[in-house]
Amino acid sequence: MAQPGVARQASSGAAEAHAARMSAAGAFSHAHALDLAGPLAPYRARDLDDFVHLACALYGRQPSFIDLALLSASAGPVRQWLEQAANAFERERLYLVRLTSASGPIPSTPGGAETEAALLAQRHALETLARSERQGCALGAATALVADWQGLRPLLDKAAARVGTDVPACALPNADSVAQVLDLVGLSPAAERAIRFGAEQLLLQHRALFDLLEARSEAREDY
Repeated sequence: MAQPGVARQASSGAAEAHAARMSAAGAFSHAHALDLAGPLAPYRARDLDDFVHLACALYGRQPSFIDLALLSASAGPVRQWLEQAANAFERERLYLVRLTSASGPIPSTPGGAETEAALLAQRHALETLARSERQGCALGAATALVADWQGLRPLLDKAAARVGTDVPACALPNADSVAQVLDLVGLSPAAERAIRFGAEQLLLQHRALFDLLEARSEAREDY
């Protein structure tokens, strides 16, 4: 499934590598994400609700991931981009919180303690990434979140349609905006490595989320 916002042919090495990384390792490289995007059988509806609840556990809190990344951003175009992204992601966060409430209780699943422990570890990993003072790391993670979220947004909208929740327009920065800010930062090998590390670690957390969702779905089959 093509991911919105990552098809632009970028101009810099960092931006070009970012687009390729998103295509290869974004959330929709995971089989469970593709399953959720497919026909909504009754059991899959529970899986979709589970995705909404676990995504909210990671990203429904304040300050948001991008708010935290702003803390170490110096004045200039990168900070301006992060401010724009943070404002847009706050609207996404509010949408996610409303959708989680409208979806009802989290699907009953064995291993609740293990799920909580996994989510706690992921939240800690994400916060560490966002607070990184290594130049380019937090930006790489933030741009990966923005790009991958635009791919995940249709799953949220699908859940919203199922429960009758209004779907707001997504105002996150588009692929051109992401490439432009990476052009500004990824001008040295060190910065490019930091951007790559931040993005890869963010995407690893999204894959871990879908690994957890898949394991919970399988556990419910025998429950």
